[in-house]
Amino acid sequence: MGKKKAKFDFVSIGFIAPAFLFFTLFIIVPTIASVYYSFTSWDGLNPVVKFVGLANYKEIFTSARFGNALKNTVILTAFISILENSMALILALIVDNVRWGKNFFRSAFYVPVLISGIVSGFIWKIMYNYNFGAVNTIFRSLGMGEYCQDWLGNPKLALIMVGVVLVWKGAGYYMIIYLASLQSVPTDVVEAAAIDGASPLQRFKAITLPLISGAFTINLTLSLINGLKVFDQISVMTDGGPGFTTETIVYLLYKVGFNEGRQGFGTAVGIVLLFIILILNAIQQSILKRREVQL
Repeated sequence: MGKKKAKFDFVSIGFIAPAFLFFTLFIIVPTIASVYYSFTSWDGLNPVVKFVGLANYKEIFTSARFGNALKNTVILTAFISILENSMALILALIVDNVRWGKNFFRSAFYVPVLISGIVSGFIWKIMYNYNFGAVNTIFRSLGMGEYCQDWLGNPKLALIMVGVVLVWKGAGYYMIIYLASLQSVPTDVVEAAAIDGASPLQRFKAITLPLISGAFTINLTLSLINGLKVFDQISVMTDGGPGFTTETIVYLLYKVGFNEGRQGFGTAVGIVLLFIILILNAIQQSILKRREVQL
């Protein structure tokens, strides 16, 4: 028995070792290195690395540029979290209630999720073009030319227009989670409420909504985290402009780290973002545990 157990342990280690090595080399080591470089003024190229202590973090919390990036990130994250979840729930209700073409609608609503962030950014950048974009063309064809805008060149609209693209691309993903949750709602309970005279809205508020609350928690947390990490569309559509009106925390990290040669400061921004995401994740876990206790 002892020999068999030792052999089994050896085989287990053989299976685990490659994954552990991969995780160590590509996750643990870079994370530790990032923490170290966040305390330096390294430019990303110079072999001489100067230790500056907490100077980068002090600059982060006193920098107007970081404050602007944080504000833009919060606005964009709140915008897409609310609209993505609202649209996803509406789409899930449509798919769940259609009598025919259920698979077609589910696939059609999910298609934008399959398009890469870079490609979707290029598509919508063309659609937003002032001269030949689809959005302004539609306004002109309807005789509403006064509503034509330079959608990505207007500092007041650019961030929201990027948010619209993110909602269009992400709603289908969250729809699948809501749809799975909706299909777990007991039909006999809903039918009994209908027989008792409850309206569709009353049935939704009293029965469906409480039973899919877990999906709300998961989707809201995922959309918050994804909102904090937005990069592709901003890079393609606005490059953080006009001015700095669409520069988010992740895009600030990229600009200062790679374009401005301040890897140390950029890494410190990344560490701050990591802690924000960890805090959000901890809040999610707390809410889920509380819900499990209540159930």
